[in-house]
Amino acid sequence: MNLDKVFQLGLYTAVLSLTLNSGCAQEDTQFVSRKITIEEKIYNYQVFVPQNWESKEKWPVVVFLHGAGERGEDGISPTKEGIGPVIKKASHDFPAIVIFPQCQRGRWWTHPEMEFLVLQSLEKSISDFNGDSRKVFLTGMSMGGYGTWYLAAKYPKKFAAIAPICGGVVPPDGVKIPVDHPPVELSSDPYWTMANKIGKIPVWIFHGAEDPIVSVNESRAMAAALKELGGVVKYTEYEGVGHNSWDKAYAEPNFFSWLLSH
Repeated sequence: MNLDKVFQLGLYTAVLSLTLNSGCAQEDTQFVSRKITIEEKIYNYQVFVPQNWESKEKWPVVVFLHGAGERGEDGISPTKEGIGPVIKKASHDFPAIVIFPQCQRGRWWTHPEMEFLVLQSLEKSISDFNGDSRKVFLTGMSMGGYGTWYLAAKYPKKFAAIAPICGGVVPPDGVKIPVDHPPVELSSDPYWTMANKIGKIPVWIFHGAEDPIVSVNESRAMAAALKELGGVVKYTEYEGVGHNSWDKAYAEPNFFSWLLSH
């Protein structure tokens, strides 16, 4: 899960075309392959479809942003850490569509083409599986936690609730995001800036108190800023836990009931 030392930003102008792979990527599950083609490059991703899915019903939609270790091109790695294993265990009665976009190597969720990939995979999945655009939820871990904060701040009307795990706003020492595409506008208080943009979106923040990669102070600062601005925020900090706080977070007994209740 270590974050990259350097993230390079290329200029990007997207021309999008969408293609569908009708086969299942993983046998005996409801994880289905999808492809998006952006400027002649194919991006693979996965969509979990509930076993009892039917087109007559509107379905909640969860977007999961993985960490740095799951980046690549196979489309399947994002399902192997974080929320994916939890859903597999409850695949027979999990009550939502879940989208697993995959960030490319050397990229960060805030890079324009990765942001575009997330948004387009979301829109395509809502269309394909009769998702409810009023019940879209965003969660992510580590690098995906950073992406969760960023996308929620940029598109506050798109998400009904968010759950960033071991993420933050200011990158850790040694991680360089190009100055022409910072995660938030340069500000004397980036946490207040981010919280102000997120507004009243319900947020549940998770972090390990002993995280050696992303400082727990990132989540503490965001929780404090949100509370100061009157936001709807829950904060859970795990004593003695390092960077992997996602296993505990997604195992919280009321995590999914809380998320999907909004």
